[in-house]
Amino acid sequence: MSAAWTLIARDVRRGYAGGGAGLVCGFFLLAVILFPFAIGPDRVMLARIGAGAIWVAALLAALLPVDRLVAPDCESGWFDQVAMRGLSLPLVMLLRIVAHWLAFAPPLMLAALVASALFGLDGAAVMRVELGLLLGTPGLAALAVATGALTAGLRGAGAVAGLLLLPLALPLLIFGAGDDGMGGAKLLAALSLLLVTGAPWLAAAAIRSVRD
Repeated sequence: MSAAWTLIARDVRRGYAGGGAGLVCGFFLLAVILFPFAIGPDRVMLARIGAGAIWVAALLAALLPVDRLVAPDCESGWFDQVAMRGLSLPLVMLLRIVAHWLAFAPPLMLAALVASALFGLDGAAVMRVELGLLLGTPGLAALAVATGALTAGLRGAGAVAGLLLLPLALPLLIFGAGDDGMGGAKLLAALSLLLVTGAPWLAAAAIRSVRD
């Protein structure tokens, strides 16, 4: 258990180091701000598209740290040390997903409150957006870690990561931005749980192939 907390703390510190979380939130807010400028001052229209715009911005912001999640540790031989210590690689990747979520999701949810004000969302809509992000961001974190593992060692990994992550994240976007009440929230939670369950195994297999 202490080793697990040590790994999570290491990755969370790395996630916040160098302004990583601030960069994600800054990009998120910048992307959100573009929508009111493009659409104009129509408050009804802005409120109607607010949840979708916030989710699109969150999805794009999730791409930013992908190339730093796995590749540096592959290049430094860190995963070889993990294997020598007998640690389960899928478990290590699950802990990395948890750490990545802790590093980017809470700041993103705080930034979403500012974004909700820009779109003039009422209290109920803000609660739906925040609940959707709470349920959906674990799935985004899982996809980001798995994509980072799949693209580790590739040239132009950022572009390739975008091509992989965006289509896979579309179901999260659909259920997260939808207005289907608790039914949509349950589907979003189930999908997010499925991604968190499967991504560590996919990421571990990708890392083994890179090491071999």
